[in-house]
Amino acid sequence: MSNSKLALLVASATTFFSSSALAQEAAAAAGAASNQFDTHAMAALAAGLAIGMAVLGGALAQGRAAASALEGISRNPGAAPRIQTPMILGLALIESLVLMALVIAYLLQAKVG
Repeated sequence: MSNSKLALLVASATTFFSSSALAQEAAAAAGAASNQFDTHAMAALAAGLAIGMAVLGGALAQGRAAASALEGISRNPGAAPRIQTPMILGLALIESLVLMALVIAYLLQAKVG
């Protein structure tokens, strides 16, 4: 598909979808009461996503750190004490970032609630 056809497709799709969003002026007055519910729902969704992404990132980082440390120890067993201490410190720092995300999610829930 050429660039001009793709640009035309994107422009027409944007035009058609944005016009339906502008047609909701009558529902805006009635929806003012539901705005508070929407805010609470979005805050809960944001908190859940923040925790999920933090746990996923922390787990991947801890797995990679442990794998790298074990690979280094297996290549040079004499360096195990020099590798193990920084690895444990790094794992603790990675876990603290996940706990920070948990605290931020609770603060987000408390601010809206």
